[in-house]
Amino acid sequence: MTTDPGDDPHVRLLLGAYVLDALDAEETCRVARHLRRCDGCARDYAAVAEASALLALLRAEDLRE
Repeated sequence: MTTDPGDDPHVRLLLGAYVLDALDAEETCRVARHLRRCDGCARDYAAVAEASALLALLRAEDLRE
């Protein structure tokens, strides 16, 4: 699973919005298609998704000094 030069450009800048389901349908399909073919972006997606899940566990009290 690697990206050929003819494939869509890397989608790293869209991964945060993709994880938060904040992309329109066309962008969502583009990112999903790219992630199936690009190991690097797929690894970055996993890291962003994990960070998002961990942030969801924080409480307001956790953010205060």
